[in-house]
Amino acid sequence: MKKTCLCLALMLSPQAFAGDLVQWWDFSATALYGEDYDLAPSDKQATVTLETAGAWKYGDWFAFQDFIYFKGDHTGMDSTTYGEISPRFSASKILGEKIAFGPITDLSLALTYEEGEGPVHSLLYGLGVDVAVPYFTYLNFNTYRRNGMSSGNISDGWQFTPVFRIDIPVGSANIILDGFIDWVFASDNDGYEENFHFNPQLKYDLGKSLFGDHKANKLLVGIEYDLWTNKYGVKGVDQDTYSVIAQYHF
Repeated sequence: MKKTCLCLALMLSPQAFAGDLVQWWDFSATALYGEDYDLAPSDKQATVTLETAGAWKYGDWFAFQDFIYFKGDHTGMDSTTYGEISPRFSASKILGEKIAFGPITDLSLALTYEEGEGPVHSLLYGLGVDVAVPYFTYLNFNTYRRNGMSSGNISDGWQFTPVFRIDIPVGSANIILDGFIDWVFASDNDGYEENFHFNPQLKYDLGKSLFGDHKANKLLVGIEYDLWTNKYGVKGVDQDTYSVIAQYHF
């Protein structure tokens, strides 16, 4: 479950320090509430997500931590956690010259570590491709090899993860459509099905609307849609739901 702010090229004002070792960074907190979640102790859940993204001398990073609380009638645990750390190492930055051809603006070594309660620890490694496309603030494609790192994790295989953002001016502010797709298109184990997870967020820049440009990209409100076929690799478990969200960037 990756968050839609997986924005390794987020267009924010750079914050440079330490001799440009870190070029910019962002930290945000998001509150979500939704229903009709499958394969959980309850179909109702509230989530608090802490996220950071940024760029540094040799690449960029994204990381998040979910704190999930189950609401209403539920069995077993009342809460759980899940997180990911996703650094990428840019060929252009490491080699000191622009690696670009056609719409491709950079190539990266892409890594992700997934961690949570139960047998969900995984290491993903592969190729990241940044693409310049009209109307997209950013569009990245990452192709990973998945390796389970905990006993009982049978999610080994191959995964394709596009990440995107589109900013649409509306009145005095923007509507932001951003998100990701996690498509496990090949599985090494018969007990783990190929699966498709589409998780966009549609948000309004309420901070800019209320307080002007100096609060742009600060306070966002909207909805998150979640479509996950064969959720967790379980055949026939198809999740189709949405959450209301509020997000603040510090």
